[in-house]
Amino acid sequence: MNRKIILLFAMLGLLTAACTSTPGTLKIMTHDSFAISTGVKMAFETQHNITLEFIASGDTGSALNKAILSKGNPIADVFYGVDNTFLSRALDEEIFIAYDSPMLAEIPDFFKLDPQNRALPVDYGDVCLNYDKVFFERQNIAPPGNLEDLLKPEYRGLLVVENPATSSPGLAFLLATIGHFGEDGYLDYWTRLMDNDTLVVNDWETAYYTEFTRSGGTRPVVVSYASSPPFEVIYADPPLDEPPTAAITADESCFRQIEYVGILDGTKNLDLAQKWIDFMLSTTFQEDIPLQMFVFPVNQNADLDETFENYLLVPKDTAFVSPQDIAAKREEWIREWIETVLR
Repeated sequence: MNRKIILLFAMLGLLTAACTSTPGTLKIMTHDSFAISTGVKMAFETQHNITLEFIASGDTGSALNKAILSKGNPIADVFYGVDNTFLSRALDEEIFIAYDSPMLAEIPDFFKLDPQNRALPVDYGDVCLNYDKVFFERQNIAPPGNLEDLLKPEYRGLLVVENPATSSPGLAFLLATIGHFGEDGYLDYWTRLMDNDTLVVNDWETAYYTEFTRSGGTRPVVVSYASSPPFEVIYADPPLDEPPTAAITADESCFRQIEYVGILDGTKNLDLAQKWIDFMLSTTFQEDIPLQMFVFPVNQNADLDETFENYLLVPKDTAFVSPQDIAAKREEWIREWIETVLR
């Protein structure tokens, strides 16, 4: 057979294989609370002819530990979900590579805590105490209004919190107590909180969906988010006219949590990983965030569902702990908390 004909058949074979090839896979490591709508997921997969694989890896602390243990030979291409309470540890361990996404231009600077853009901001939420309104109405007890109220006898055995060593909302709540009571007073507060029969669990899912009275548990006060009450309305079946829960937002009782995404060092899919980062920061993904993960977009051009406008309480004064202090003292504070609370 003529060599030119053989070459032509070979080229046609390669072209056919390319057109019918199966899509590649981009692996994204996340915490267990990650969610994305099917339509948004398919939009990215269709555009780039790939399959997205999301690897749920526990709460933020647990997921970060897994990312660190696999450093250099990562189990995924991208890691989403490390927040400002754990960010310094992720950066110190050098698990991410820098990426200056063009979408950063649409995000306010106060969300950007890594000047090298190894971790890029995706969403934020205020971690606050939530309470079951029906429980307090039936018991004819006024709901707690601030952190101090939880030490009163009438609230004994009513609170469930998350372990700050394994849970990002748990760590955010610990930081709220440090910001409010100071380094000299927060351990005394926790001692008295435990004396008032506070329950500690490992993660937010257990706290909210198992122990909280709204989910059939016995604890009508839970560490969750300021955005949780609107979601109770959005996902209510049968429909509700107002949330059955409320967030406690007064007197520095909340802590603002910002979540980040980064490309894991060692990825074999750098180009696709960068495209996924751009997509996460675009309005398509950002507007999907609130109804999927109970948190809010950082992209200032993203629109919110009107339900949030009606029922969301945004804290005026959140408890503040500087990123520098969190970086320097986080492990010490967690260790002191464990020794005080779990002794």
